[in-house]
Amino acid sequence: MTSKLADIAEYTGLSISTVSRVVNGHTRKYRISDKTKDLILSAANELNYRPNALARGLRLKKSHSIGLVVPDISNPFFAFVTRIIQNYAHSSGYSLIVCNTDESIDSEKEQIELLLSKGVDGFIIMPVGIESAHIEELLKENYPMVLLDRCFESLNTNSVLVDNYMGSYTATEHLISLGHRDIAIILGLKNTYTTNERLRGYKKALEDHNIIVNSNYIVGKDYRIENGYIETKFLLNLETRPSAIFTTSDLITVGALKAIYEENLKISEDISIVAFDDSEFAPFLKSPLTAIRQPKEIMGEMAVKLLLADINSNKSDLEKSKIVLKPKLIIRESVSDKRVLAVI
Repeated sequence: MTSKLADIAEYTGLSISTVSRVVNGHTRKYRISDKTKDLILSAANELNYRPNALARGLRLKKSHSIGLVVPDISNPFFAFVTRIIQNYAHSSGYSLIVCNTDESIDSEKEQIELLLSKGVDGFIIMPVGIESAHIEELLKENYPMVLLDRCFESLNTNSVLVDNYMGSYTATEHLISLGHRDIAIILGLKNTYTTNERLRGYKKALEDHNIIVNSNYIVGKDYRIENGYIETKFLLNLETRPSAIFTTSDLITVGALKAIYEENLKISEDISIVAFDDSEFAPFLKSPLTAIRQPKEIMGEMAVKLLLADINSNKSDLEKSKIVLKPKLIIRESVSDKRVLAVI
């Protein structure tokens, strides 16, 4: 039976990252002693570690591969960004290994271990976002890494993300400017940086316009279609139904639209909606969706640029960069002007 990096780490009492660097030939870059190297390679032989990985451990050149960890490849946003990353990495002479975690923290840990065993030169991680200890372990070992879209404020690492607070604030204020006061929000995965920032922007916009925050209008638990569908059904059946719904991801929007259509309601005329992400389908609906557009192309390209700079620096103390990009409000036809209705 073939052993994993974790088995060797446990056997030797060393970290997974140190083990990975030895079997993948990075001992010189990270100044790993010959004693530690011999200990790890000996343990790998005893534990029947993967022969191919051991062979890689004997070389000192880069693999010219990047590991990409994605929380949900079925999500149009992540699929689009993945394509951008793949194209840019390929044009830079790097191959891309994509791992999907299905929004599971356990799967995320397993996929990172898999990528370590493949000898990737660095990581671009779009984390689940609820736990960071395993990522922090890699950072302590100075493994090249960029966090994309979702981040952890406590970690000092390269990161590329959109200003989620401002995007949410802008969407909510747009609805308020058109006379809406009963505004609901359907959130994604709880207790993550992205969700917290989008909720904060929503609340601040309401407070700045002296609108009381209604806890019944704050719903959601993940980024899946079912979440958008179930929560929209709930909102539409409240005694005081919201006049507008702010959906915070592509897939949530899809579920919300299905629920609205099942209630025989018309977008804009009966219920207004603003979406975060501005999916490719947004302009092509019967009532084209007003949306917050994330600069997906720039996000993907910047992530690769930062990672390659880290990989090629040969310096473990390279200063980290946090790039926060501005979202843009794209106004279409999914929001009614309640000021006009009030006058009539």
